[in-house]
Amino acid sequence: MSLSPRKIDALNLKAALHDGNEVAVLDAREELTFGERHILMASCMPLGRVEVMADDMVPRRSARVIWCDDGEGLAEQAAERISRLGYSDVSVLAGGIAAWEQAGFRIYSGVHVPSKAFAEVVEHDLATPWVTATELNAMITSDQDIVVLDSRSFEEYHTNSIPTAISAPGGELVYRFKDLVPSPDTTVIVNCGGRTRSIIGAQSLINAGVPNKVASLKDGTMAWHLAGLEVVQGAEKRPPEPTVPHANDARAAAEKVATQLGVQRIDAAMLAQWRRDSDTRSLYVLDVRTPEEHAAGHVKGIRSAPGGQLVQETDNYLATWGARVVLADTNGVRAIMTASWLKQMGWDDVAVIRLDELPGDHVSGPYRPVALGLEHETADTIAPAELKQRLDAGTVTIVDLAYSKPYIKDHIPGAWFATRTRLAQVHGELPHAEVVVLTSPDGDLARIAAAELSASVPQPVLALEGGTQAWTAAGYPLATGDERLADKRDDVWLPARELSADREAAMRTYLAWEIELVNQMASDDDQRFKVMKV
Repeated sequence: MSLSPRKIDALNLKAALHDGNEVAVLDAREELTFGERHILMASCMPLGRVEVMADDMVPRRSARVIWCDDGEGLAEQAAERISRLGYSDVSVLAGGIAAWEQAGFRIYSGVHVPSKAFAEVVEHDLATPWVTATELNAMITSDQDIVVLDSRSFEEYHTNSIPTAISAPGGELVYRFKDLVPSPDTTVIVNCGGRTRSIIGAQSLINAGVPNKVASLKDGTMAWHLAGLEVVQGAEKRPPEPTVPHANDARAAAEKVATQLGVQRIDAAMLAQWRRDSDTRSLYVLDVRTPEEHAAGHVKGIRSAPGGQLVQETDNYLATWGARVVLADTNGVRAIMTASWLKQMGWDDVAVIRLDELPGDHVSGPYRPVALGLEHETADTIAPAELKQRLDAGTVTIVDLAYSKPYIKDHIPGAWFATRTRLAQVHGELPHAEVVVLTSPDGDLARIAAAELSASVPQPVLALEGGTQAWTAAGYPLATGDERLADKRDDVWLPARELSADREAAMRTYLAWEIELVNQMASDDDQRFKVMKV
């Protein structure tokens, strides 16, 4: 039976985005290529990662899925692949995004554009206060009563931050605020790397009714860097755990936001009903606590989506527009504040639930995505101990299918980086060895790719049991560096601060791009924003 996907033209894709039914627009290219030009409402799902991303990003197998690319032929391959995995309503944009552009529809650059554009609209519509880097520096050096809260992930804050700043990821701001800022007389400045999380973080505090003067840092740590001010590396300041009285105050503030914006609360019975309906209505259930809390204990199968990151990267979590979304946390504050922003972004059916109402087994450790089709793969595997012996003997070529950024940070000594999409081409350029071993973070993608590659190369292809995580757990060393890149690094879109060439120019270009998004949203009828004053 042929799995050749149906074609849909640009006009019908445009209609699909407006007909009120669920739709997932997926782009099959790697993230860097995707970021150069793409459709606003599309989510990036590279061809080589379909099996390990599809279940999280498009949980309903009968959801309407429309693939696109820019004429590389990847969309057709991705459509065929996802159809083999059980998705039944799959089509491809005829002519790719060039046809979309030729039809008179806008093409965007950058990543997480809906989230970043939304923040610009929020600042414009609500007049979110801001201060410049020069003004903030004057506040700090004159010992004014201020606190700087960095609303990015702790990892980003730790890499580069503003002197005196405390890590307070966006979803945590209201929840932990009174323990961070006990005095109502303290001025609060919220910053991020650029603009999005600064704006959303500051406006979250304003919406929650904190008595303090609150502002975002205009253009974030990029502006701080461009002003020639000191950027701190290795900062470690974290917020304390909320005290019970302050947690109760935060809950009361969040409840007011929920009432004003119509954030729905559901219980276990309603969630069970929505799960029974999930064959006909897509359902996402996400844990919006910190990654550390999630890793310490969570309901099996519930993905970690820290609230600030979820609002910042909505397209990485929620690819099916029009789906139901359920957010869970301990006392509701983080779930409500996150839901309040998703509703304004256009996710009409978003609800919150307490974690103790979620049924299921509790597990610890990192969340592991479902790898679709894994049960049908027959790839042979190799244990970490045997791989170590073969590496020492020089009889194995090992290829790491992790994203290039974490690969450069940590990888098995001697491993080459490659994308799964181009693995067959890359294999022919690597040093010959008796055996080829593939690894990936948890081993699932490696097993899928090993079964595929073994059909086209003469020597045995094995997958590392448990992936690089198992190698690390066995106590074996890791290497760092980019000297073994067998493939181009188009799998990640690097922020301006991580670019090696003319970083300052890249920062200025990025900030100008981000600010311009508000003007583009004014004439784009696909965006679903409904910013509301609380």
